[in-house]
Amino acid sequence: MKALKLHNHLQMNSTWIENNFIDNYMAQANGEYVKVYLFLLRHLQNPCTTMTISTIADCLENTEKDILRALKYWEKEGLISLTYDSSNEIDGISMGGNHEDVHEKVIVEEPEPIVESSPVIQEELAEEKPVAKASSIEQFKNRKELKSLLFIAEQYLGKTLSGTDIEAITYFYDTLHFSADLVEYLIEYCVENGHKSIHYIQKVALAWSEEHITTVEQARNSSKFYNKNCYSILNAFGIKGRAAATPELAYIKKWTEEYGFSLDLIIEACNRTMAKLHQPSFEYTDSILKKWIASNVHHLSDLQRLDSAHRQTVVRRRVETKPVIKNKFNNFEGRTYDYDSLEKQLLSQ
Repeated sequence: MKALKLHNHLQMNSTWIENNFIDNYMAQANGEYVKVYLFLLRHLQNPCTTMTISTIADCLENTEKDILRALKYWEKEGLISLTYDSSNEIDGISMGGNHEDVHEKVIVEEPEPIVESSPVIQEELAEEKPVAKASSIEQFKNRKELKSLLFIAEQYLGKTLSGTDIEAITYFYDTLHFSADLVEYLIEYCVENGHKSIHYIQKVALAWSEEHITTVEQARNSSKFYNKNCYSILNAFGIKGRAAATPELAYIKKWTEEYGFSLDLIIEACNRTMAKLHQPSFEYTDSILKKWIASNVHHLSDLQRLDSAHRQTVVRRRVETKPVIKNKFNNFEGRTYDYDSLEKQLLSQ
């Protein structure tokens, strides 16, 4: 079997691991312990002032006890040394055991004001380095959260994500600042309504962003509102067994938000559309609602007033424009009779 050739194409933003660790320690150690050791090495290269035993546990999805066991294991192996405060809590970690020239030292200090939690670990490198603009711990957690989101999205969409899919989901998370829970609900909501297209999902995300939706509860309430409206409007049009299409949703959103009509008025406009055309037409219904806006219609009572005025106008126009047809029966001057006098004459005979 041929030997494998390894080529190094890594950039400078990397973490160095001693061969001694790989050759003599890694294979015998518990995998979770190895993760803790690598995590410590990584953060020696990018100091963070808010790292605690608790945050390490969160990032590595372990308990604080697991992290403490790992630290004590590596101390026993001689790769790190631990120092403790007066409360017997860890306040410092020296990488390389007692040989401080092997790795830099990690100093752990209590934050001010004192918080009832794990002590804050402050890493001080032997050489001064610029302070990072954002917490590397937060960046680490965010990347891990996004990776989990992409996995969940694949399960909902039932496919391997394309580059476009990944870019869109990253956009929801990084640019729109949706929480992981909100992105997950976004995808779940769209798929449950029969839409797996990332372009459709992105349109819904942008709509939520415009509505300043930031929580799953807000999104769920908004979804219930639109689901109720969509179902009622489609039902008025005789459309059943499917969700509203994107152009239809745009009309419904315009009628409820831009025009500000209540659902009962919209349904009435749909009913009049069906009575006139005998088929659904969002365009025709939109024209009806525009006329109602111009006529200052806000309630069904306003509509009754408008309808009454319209009927009177129609009747008046018909009377005014009704032609007079002349023929041999009406082409003479009409006679007038005194009906009281005629009745007296008939009774006296």
